[in-house]
Amino acid sequence: MDLLFRIFAFLLWFISAQALAIADTAYLPTGTQYKADITTPTQALGASVGEWHVRHDQIANYMQLLASQSDRVSLVETGRTHENRPLYLLAFSSPENQQNLAAIQAKHIRNLGQSTDKNDPLIIWMGYSVHGDEPSGSNAALLIAYYLAAGQNEKIDQLLNDNIVLLDPSVNPDGLSRFAQWANMHKSKNLVSDPNHREHQQAWPSGRTNHYWFDLNRDWLLLTHPESRARVNQFHQWRPHVLTDFHEMGTNSTYFFQPGISSRKNPWTPFKNVELTAALGDFHAAALDKTKQLYFTQESFDDFYYGKGSTYPDAHGSLGILFEQASSRGHLQDSDHGLLRFSDTIQNQVTTSLSTFAGALANKQAILDYQIDFAEQTKDLIKDDDLAGYILNEKFDQTRFSKMLEIFSAHQIQYFPLSKDVKVDGQIFDTINSMFVPLDQPQYRLIKSLFSTRKSFDDNTFYDVSNWNLPLAFNIQYQAVERQPKLDTQSIKAPKTVIPELLPGAYAYAFSWQDYQAPKLLQRLLANKVKVKLAGEAFFAQTSQGGMSFSAGAVIVPIALAQPKNLLGIIDAQNNGLDIPIHSVTSGLTRQGIDLGSRKMLNIALPKVLLVGGRGTSQYELGEVWHYLDQHVDMPVSITDLEQLGTFSLDSYTHMIWVEGTYKDVPEKTVHKIEGWLNSGGVLIGQKSAANWFSDKKWLKAGFKSSNEIKLAFDTTGMTYQDQEALKAKQRIAGAVFETQLDLSHTLAFGYTSTTLPMFRNSALVMRQPDKPFITVASYVKSPLMAGYSAEELQQLIGGSAAVVSHNFGKGKVIGFATNVNFRGVWYGTSRLMSNAIFMAGFINAPG
Repeated sequence: MDLLFRIFAFLLWFISAQALAIADTAYLPTGTQYKADITTPTQALGASVGEWHVRHDQIANYMQLLASQSDRVSLVETGRTHENRPLYLLAFSSPENQQNLAAIQAKHIRNLGQSTDKNDPLIIWMGYSVHGDEPSGSNAALLIAYYLAAGQNEKIDQLLNDNIVLLDPSVNPDGLSRFAQWANMHKSKNLVSDPNHREHQQAWPSGRTNHYWFDLNRDWLLLTHPESRARVNQFHQWRPHVLTDFHEMGTNSTYFFQPGISSRKNPWTPFKNVELTAALGDFHAAALDKTKQLYFTQESFDDFYYGKGSTYPDAHGSLGILFEQASSRGHLQDSDHGLLRFSDTIQNQVTTSLSTFAGALANKQAILDYQIDFAEQTKDLIKDDDLAGYILNEKFDQTRFSKMLEIFSAHQIQYFPLSKDVKVDGQIFDTINSMFVPLDQPQYRLIKSLFSTRKSFDDNTFYDVSNWNLPLAFNIQYQAVERQPKLDTQSIKAPKTVIPELLPGAYAYAFSWQDYQAPKLLQRLLANKVKVKLAGEAFFAQTSQGGMSFSAGAVIVPIALAQPKNLLGIIDAQNNGLDIPIHSVTSGLTRQGIDLGSRKMLNIALPKVLLVGGRGTSQYELGEVWHYLDQHVDMPVSITDLEQLGTFSLDSYTHMIWVEGTYKDVPEKTVHKIEGWLNSGGVLIGQKSAANWFSDKKWLKAGFKSSNEIKLAFDTTGMTYQDQEALKAKQRIAGAVFETQLDLSHTLAFGYTSTTLPMFRNSALVMRQPDKPFITVASYVKSPLMAGYSAEELQQLIGGSAAVVSHNFGKGKVIGFATNVNFRGVWYGTSRLMSNAIFMAGFINAPG
C-alpha cells in the first residue's frame, strides 16, 4: 500500500511538473525542444510565470540556477541596490564563445569605431522593468533566459554561435519587489478585474521608483544611484550594438515600439539610428501581427533626453529601443480593449524580445556598419567644430567639482589639468583649480549635450527635460574655448585638499561653510554632542597656520563650551572621508570682523526634521529631499503621511519640509496645529505648490500668479483645433535652466561665492516679489533663460520674479522655494539652499 502511494505521488508530481513546464513553453515559439536538465521557471517558482508577480529574489535565484546548469550562460554581480539587492548581468552565447568571452569582449572594445569583420558578434543587451510597477518585462526575462539557456533550434544556434546576448533581468530590484508584494498581497482566488480594486491602485509611494523614490529611467546620465552606476559601468565594458528597454504604460493603451516621434530625437543622434530602429520595428510588427495584437509607433514618445535607457545608447552609436506594454497593474484588469491579463502583458514582451533577436540578426551587417559610421561621423563633427573644448574652474569647493568630474569619468569623458594658467575673456583659469575637457575624443556628442545651452528647437514638445547641462547643475564656472590650452596629460585627478593637523589646546576649531560636505560634517558633530556656533558674519582669525579669512556661515567649535571628552578624536573621526580643512584658531580676538564670542555667533542645536509626504504629494520630490538629507548630509529625517499630520504632536520637530502636492483638502484642525507650531518657533519650508499653499494660508508673505493669469499671457487668436497640443507644450516647462541673482548677504546664501546661481525649473509656477524688503533671497533676472526651452511668454512672467524667500512668522520662520532645488539628486549647485534652510534659519530676521 505504501509503495502504491509513493508511485501515485510520483506520478502526480511528474504530471504536475509536466503541466507546469507546458505553461512556460506556451509563451515561447512552438516546435522548440528544451534541454531536460535545465530547470524551467515554473519548476523554480512552483507556479506558472504570470500566475503571481515574481520578486527580485526569485529572479536572482533562478538566474544563478541557470548559470550553474547551462554552459551557455555566465553571470556577474555588477553591484547592489540601496536595499542591498544584487544586480546581475547575464551573458548568453555558445559554450565555445563562453570559453573565450573575455577575449571577445576585449576585442570588441578595442575595435570600437574601426573596420569590422562580418563575423564579428552582435552584442544585444536586453533590459527589463526599470520601473518596478511595470513588471511584465522582468517576468518575461525569466522565459527569455530559459529559452536561451535550454532551447534547441536553428534560430537559437544562429543567435548564440555568432553573437552575445546580455540580459539585465531586473533593472530596478527594489521597486519591482515593492510592487510584487503589493500585487500579490491583494490577489484573490477569483481574480478581480475592477480598476477600482485596491490591487490596481497602489499606495504611496508606488513601485515605479527605487528605494529613494527616484525614477531610474532618468538616471543613466546623472548616475545618482548605485543601480545606474553599475549599469553604465557595464555598458562601457560591453558597448552593445542594440539595447532594449521594456516598459509598461496606461491600461487602456495597446503596445508601442520605437521609432518614436522623429522630430523629437536628440539632434546629436544620426537619422540612420531612426532608420535602423524602424527596420527592427518591421520585425516587431510582423510578430505582433501574427498574434493579432494592437500596437502603434511614431507617437507619444521621444528620444531627446540622453539620460534614459532607450536614449543613452543613441549617444554612443548603439540602437536604444523602447517598448511600452499596456499594464494590467496586477493580475487582471478591465480595459477599453477588454480584459487585460498579466500573462498577456508578459507574452507581448516575450514576443518582441524574440523579434528583437530576429531583427538584429537580419540587419546585422547594417548595425555593425552603423557603429563604425557613427565613429567616423563623430570625427568629422569634431573637425567642423570651431570649439576645442571647455575649461572648468572651481576655487572654493573641490568636493562639488570632484563629484561632477566623477560623473564625467563614469561616462568615459576625458579631462586634464592645465599645465599653465589661462586667461579667457579677462578671467584667469589657474592650474590648481581648473580642468579642461577636450572635444577631440570619442564622447564628443555626449559632451556637447552635457554642456549645451541651446534655447531653440525644431519641435518644442518634450517628453522629459530639454536641458541637462552638468556644469550649470553643479554651479561650476566654465568657458568654451577655440584653442586647446597646454595640458598636464600625466595627472588627470583633481588636486587633493591639504588637511591641517588639529592643534591640541587651541582656542577653537573652525571650518568653512563653502565645501559641499560642510553640512554633513556639521550634522555629524551635532549628532556627537559637540557644541557648535555658526558665524553670522565674516571674520579674519589667527590660526596655527597664520592669519586666515572665514566667510559668513563658518562653523566654530569653541573649547569654552561644555564639549565632550576626546573632542579632537571626535572631530577627526567625523571628518574621516570628508577631508574638510579644519583650522585650529588660537585666539577669540579677530583682526577683522566679528570676534568668536560675538552675539552674531549663533548657537545651533541638532535639527529634527519632519518631511510631509503621502498620497497627494510628489513621491519624486519628497524622495529627492530625503535622499539629499540622508545621503549628502547624514541627517536622519522622519517622514509622515499628510493624512497623519494632525494625529500627533509637532512639538519635538524643529523643521518641517513640504514639496509639490495638492493641499486644498488639508483639514482646518491640521492647519491650526501647523500654525501654532510655526508661531512657537518651528521652521516651515515649502517648494513649488507647497509654497503656494503656504501663501494661501498667509504664512508665506509672497503671492503667486494664478494659473489663469499664466494662460492669459498666451495669445490664442486664430488658433485652430489642431493647435491645442502645441499650445500646451508652450504653456509647460518640461525642464530648463534659469538664471537667478543671489543676495550673498542673506543667511540662506551662506557658502555661495557668486551672485549668479543657475536654477532648474520644470514648472510654470511664478512667485511674485514680496511687497516688503529683506524677504527675497534670490530672484530671477530679467531675461532668465540660460539653457533649454521655455516659451517667451513664460520667460517674461518668470523674469524678475522671486525664486527664494524667507521671513519671520511669530517665533518661527517660513521659507519658500519657487522650484525644486534637489532635482534628481544632481543639482549640487542649489541643494545647498536646502541645508542652509535647515542650519541657517536661526539667523533669519526679516519681518513677515
